[in-house]
Amino acid sequence: MAQLSHVAADGSAQMVDVSAKPVSDREAVAAGRIQLRPETLALIAADRIAKGNVFATARIAGIQAAKQTSQLIPLCHNLNLTHVSLDIAAVETGVEVKCTARIAAQTGVEMEALTGVSVALLTIYDMCKAVDKEMQISDVRLLSKTKR
Repeated sequence: MAQLSHVAADGSAQMVDVSAKPVSDREAVAAGRIQLRPETLALIAADRIAKGNVFATARIAGIQAAKQTSQLIPLCHNLNLTHVSLDIAAVETGVEVKCTARIAAQTGVEMEALTGVSVALLTIYDMCKAVDKEMQISDVRLLSKTKR
């Protein structure tokens, strides 16, 4: 079995030392979804959610969260992201969110992409909770990660 990189020889948690790794261009794409009632989707489409424009707010929240990942997840490196984007789309049963994060660094950006998706979905939940008590967040996952 491979040794976990965040576990020291004595079993304690540790931040991975990436100082010997070369800088490379990296990208990660993550996605997730939130199930909403059709009436809630109609309110979002008509921009009639009391807290404001749901997609615009979720997009900003997701970008902001991706940039703050190291403050939320203890062993993540503090990264200076070069690009974060969120694609948010209504589908028949709810909303799908996809986050793309890019960087030139010594470590990957999958945690940033996953954090961006998660917070965008939580923002949608928060903005719609007054009108939809049946929402479900699901399928948060890493779609791809690349290193060039």
